[in-house]
Order: sequence, then structure tokens, then C-alpha cells
Amino acid sequence: MTATRRTESVLSDAFVTVSSPLGRIEIRSNGTAITGLTIEGTDGNAYGQLPHGGAPGHADPLLATAVTQLTEYFAGDRREFNLPVEMHGTAFQRDVWNVIAATPYGESASYGDIAERIGRHGAGRAVGGAVGANPIPIIIGCHRILASNARITGYSGGSGIPTKKRLLALEGISYAE
Repeated sequence: MTATRRTESVLSDAFVTVSSPLGRIEIRSNGTAITGLTIEGTDGNAYGQLPHGGAPGHADPLLATAVTQLTEYFAGDRREFNLPVEMHGTAFQRDVWNVIAATPYGESASYGDIAERIGRHGAGRAVGGAVGANPIPIIIGCHRILASNARITGYSGGSGIPTKKRLLALEGISYAE
């Protein structure tokens, strides 16, 4: 029993920190699924602090695949991620995250669109909270979510709105200033 717990603990602690065009990114895995991704911020944004402080970590096979796919994405050679993910949250958050995950590369949706898709008419602000709580940005493309007037209302990864603008530009998604 103890050995099993120790193995689960080690697997749940698997992470790797890599460089990207956005700065350093930490990706976490439980050995069978990606469980988190953090983009380091350069402006003191609390969301942009790497959980393991920028330590290099060790890429298990799943994390190595994630690094390869992220590299391809940033190079413009990948439009979809083919990675298992495990996201813990409320049923509402998971519903929102599933819609975000289904929003294709190069396309955007609004918070209100998502509220409609999950049958929660008028819950755009609550959807915004769930979008901001996405534990696996980029792979689950929350940067593709804009206000109904196509404006950027925020981004909780990296350096915030500048990071979101870079991701939108990479995918050729236009937005209102």
C-alpha cells in the first residue's frame, strides 16, 4: 500500500520546465495525463509564477510528447494537441473547459457563446471565471475566448493580456482594440 502511494505521489509530481516564445513554461503530468501548464510572467503576475520555481524537472514520456507538440505549435506546424488531459474542477468549470477544448485553432468564441452552448444563458461572467481557472492553457485554448464585441477582457497566464495577444497573433485570430 505504501509503495503504491509513493508511486502515485512521484507520478503526480512529474513536471518539466521549457523555454518557449512566451518565456518559460512548466508542464505537469500525473504519468497518464497532463494536469497543468503554467506560463511564466515577466510582470509579477501571480498567475505567471512557475509552481516549481523554474527547476528543470524531468520529462517522462508524456511530458516529452507535450514538449514536442508545444514546440510544433509555436513553430506553426501543429493546430491540434493530441494529449490526454486531466482537469479537476466543478461540473460547471469542466463543461466550460470542454467547450473551450472544442474551439478550433484560429477561431474564437465569446463568453456568452459558451454560456449558451452549455445551457447557462446569461452566465457569461461565470464562464469568464471558469475560463480564467483553466489549469492547462494553450493546450486547452482559453486564449481563443473573447468578449462578445471581440475585445480582450483579460488573461490569467503568463504576463496577462500581452501573452494572450501573442497567442491570438500566432493563430491569426483578430480581436478589437
